[in-house]
Parts: sequence; C-alpha cells; structure tokens
Amino acid sequence: MTDRKTELAANLARVEERISAACATAGRKREEVTLIVVTKTYPASDVRLLAELGVRHVAENRDQEAAPKAAECADLPLIWHFVGQLQTNKVRSVFSYADVVQSVDRKRLVDALSRAAVGAARELGVLIQVALDADSSERGARGGVGPDGVERLAEDVAEAEGLRLDGLMTVAPLTGPYEGRPRAAFDRLVEISSRLRVAHPAATMVSAGMSSDLEEAVAAGATHVRVGTAVLGVRPRLR
Repeated sequence: MTDRKTELAANLARVEERISAACATAGRKREEVTLIVVTKTYPASDVRLLAELGVRHVAENRDQEAAPKAAECADLPLIWHFVGQLQTNKVRSVFSYADVVQSVDRKRLVDALSRAAVGAARELGVLIQVALDADSSERGARGGVGPDGVERLAEDVAEAEGLRLDGLMTVAPLTGPYEGRPRAAFDRLVEISSRLRVAHPAATMVSAGMSSDLEEAVAAGATHVRVGTAVLGVRPRLR
C-alpha cells in the first residue's frame, strides 16, 4: 500500500468511527448515513485511491476542476455529486458527469438542468439547497433559496422533465440567526424536509454536515454528510 493510500485509509477509518459514534449517540443505524467525500482541489489519483478503499460517493464544487477529473475516473463505480454554486452556462458540462446536483436554488437553473436531461435522455437527481441565512425566498450568501421559497422550487423540480427531486441540502450559515449554531441549523433543515415529504414523499435525502460538524448533522437526522478535509487533509490554497 502506498503512503498516500495508507494515509487516506487511516483518515477514512477515523471518519467512520466518528459517524458510527454519532449514529450510536443519536440512536440511529450506521447505514442510515452515507459518507460523501468532497474531493475538490485533490487529484484524480486520490479519487482512484478512495475508490479502492471502498468510497462510492464523491463531490466537487467547481466544474472546471471536476469535469476533467470525472472524465479521468469514468471507469470507476462512483456516484458524483455537484455541490457548488452552479451557473446556467456550466449546466451541460456538469450534467455530463454528475449523478446528483445538490445546489439547485432557482427556477432558471431547474429549467436548464431539465433541458440537459431531456437532451441526454437520462434522469438527474436534484437537491434543493436551503439558505438558512436568508429570511425569505431570496438567495443566501453561499447560494441556496430561503426556507419560504423551498415549496415553490420543489414543485418546479417535480414538474420538470428529466429531474428527480431527491431532497434538501444546506451549508451551516456563517451569518444570521444560525451563525455558530450548526445543530440548530440542521434541525431546521430536517424540519423543512419533513414538511417537504408530505407533498414529495420520495424526497428523503438530507445532505448536511462537513468535517467540523458532522456529529451535529447526524444528531439532527442528516442522511448524507459531505466530508473533505478530515479524509483528504488540509486543502492546498487555490491559485
């Protein structure tokens, strides 16, 4: 085993211990929580090592990095999640590799993704990104639609050809009433998810929590946690 693979294996084991412990504390089964490894800024060689170590879900947030990396790893049995803010002019590229887009926050983006799905004759999983720093249906500082806009946007996704409404995603806010309170933010997301499932029972995915707050996300009821630094190490500075 290479040094890098050994390092990744040890990091994955530590993250697995954290998730398992959080599930036990919350009275949940370990299989209720899926680990998504965020591989942004790291090379395709790391993605290959992660796949060898059993990782199946990976995430990226910048198309210009993700597209060539995904192409290089196209032979691997991976599920690719796009988690960054997405401009409509990047939709066709992102659609070429992403299985799930977690950052849908406006109807214009829904329409663009639907056109791409219809053109490619395949279905795309979609999560609505909820901005908990936005008091209304406006977009948040890090993307996302305010809680008041979730229901309308969910209808837009449900009515869009080629798209599958899988659930909700959030990023712990840096400002507003939930600043420094990730558990409260994730509780709020789960509350919004419960309401959403009344009209859309298949939208069961709740994506929340990162390296620093995955325990809070699991405690709140997240089904997916997005972990990068704790698995891959401190990220190189972007140029």
